[in-house]
Amino acid sequence: MKRIWLVLLSLGLIVAFSTQAMAVDLKFSGEFYAAGMYLDKTNLRKDHGPSTAFYYQGLRVRTDFMVAPGLTLITRFDAMERSWGASRTAPDTARAVDSYGTIAENENIAFDWAYVTYASPIGVFDAGIMNYGSTGTIFGNSSQPEGRIKYTYTYGPFLISPAVSKTRERSYLYNNLGATQADRDNDVYHLLGEYKWKDGKAGFNVNYYRQAANRAAADPVTGLGDSYTRNYLLFTPYVIAKIGPVALQGEFNYAVGRDNFEFPADVREDRDIRSISGWVDATADFKKVYVGGSIAYVSGDDPDSNRIEGGIINGGRDWNPCLIMFNYYDRGKWIGALNGYDGTTDNGTMANAWFFQLRGGFRPIDKIDIMASVSYARAEKTLKPANTFTWEGRDYGWEVDLVGSYKITNNLSYMLGAGYLFTGDWYSGTTATGQDVQNNLMVINKLSLTF
Repeated sequence: MKRIWLVLLSLGLIVAFSTQAMAVDLKFSGEFYAAGMYLDKTNLRKDHGPSTAFYYQGLRVRTDFMVAPGLTLITRFDAMERSWGASRTAPDTARAVDSYGTIAENENIAFDWAYVTYASPIGVFDAGIMNYGSTGTIFGNSSQPEGRIKYTYTYGPFLISPAVSKTRERSYLYNNLGATQADRDNDVYHLLGEYKWKDGKAGFNVNYYRQAANRAAADPVTGLGDSYTRNYLLFTPYVIAKIGPVALQGEFNYAVGRDNFEFPADVREDRDIRSISGWVDATADFKKVYVGGSIAYVSGDDPDSNRIEGGIINGGRDWNPCLIMFNYYDRGKWIGALNGYDGTTDNGTMANAWFFQLRGGFRPIDKIDIMASVSYARAEKTLKPANTFTWEGRDYGWEVDLVGSYKITNNLSYMLGAGYLFTGDWYSGTTATGQDVQNNLMVINKLSLTF
C-alpha cells in the first residue's frame, strides 16, 4: 500500500512540475498620506469644546490582476488609517460611511473593492463590489464601495452605461437571523449617457432608488407602525469643458419621489420628495496665475411643509471646498461634526445652503502653488424652534483659507494650509439669551505620495 501511495505521489509531483504556470500580470497603484492638524475649537458654541492637535495617516492600494487580454480582477484596500498613538476604535459591525469595512478594520486593513471587469467585443462588463456614488463632476459625490453589476458601451464619442447597485441587504441571512420580512433591501438602478469631445464632456445620469429598509410589521394590537418605502428618481445633467484658459464645470441634481407609508391605521400621510442641488465652477489658468470661483446650492427642508425638500441629496463627501466649512476628509472624518445650538451642525457635507467662493493662486515656480480663497455660506431654510423663540439668522459664516503646496518629486508632495472661520449666527440657533458662537482656526500640513 505504501508503494502505491509513493507511486501516486511521485506521479502527482511530476504532473505538477511539468504543468505550464498561468501567467498573471499585476499592476499596483495607490496613495499614502501622513498629516498633522490643529483645530482651535471643536465646538462652535462659545466656551464649549477644547482645541485639538494630532497626526494621522492612511494607505490605499489598488491591484489589477490582468488574467487575460480584456479580463481583469481589480481589488483595493485601505490600511493603517489612524491617528498616531491613539487607541484603537472598539470593534463594531456597522460599516464606515466610505468603506465596506468598519472603522476598526480600516485602522488595520479593510478590503473595499473586489470585482471583475471584462472588455468584450460588445462592451465592458463589471461585476462585484466596486466604486459607487460618483457621477459627473465632483460636486454631490460621496464615493463608497457597493455591490454592483455594470455594463458600458462606447461608440465613438458616445457612452451608455446601465447598472444596478445593492446598497443595503436585510434579507434572512446567517448574520441576520431575526429577519421576518423578505423585502427590506435598498437597491439603485442607474442609466448614464455621456458625450465626449476634445476639451470636455457632457452627460445625463438617471438613478432610481428603491429603499425598503424601513419596512416593518405593524403593531398586532393597534395596527399602527413606522413602516414605509422610499422611491425616488434622481436626474443629474452635467458638463465639464475647457474654453481657452477657462475650465468650466456644472452640475444640477433633481430628486423627485415619495415616502409611501403602508398601514391605513397610521395617521401620517405619504410624503412627496422634491430636492434640488447644483454647482457651477470656473477657473481661468494663466500659467503663473489663476483665478476662479464657485456657486453651489442644496435645498433645505421647510419645517412647515409635509414635503421632503432637504436631506435627500447634499454636496457630497468628496467635494471639500474649504479647510473647515463643508470639509469631510480632513476635518469631519478625523474630528467629527462642529456643533452649534438647537441642532445646528456642520458634519463635513454641505446641506441646506447657498455657497459662494472666490479664489486665486500663484505659481512662482513649477513646483510651488500658493492659493487663497474667500468663501461665504448661508442657510436656505431655518429649522423649526422647539420653543417660542425665533431663529437668530441664516449665516453659516465666512471662511478665509491660504494653502501652499510643494511638489518634491513627481510622486511626492507637501501641503501646508491655514483656514479661519468667522462663524455665522446660524449656529446661535434661536434668539434665546446666552447662545453665543465662537470663530475657529485650523492649521494643517500633509505629505502625500502617489504611485
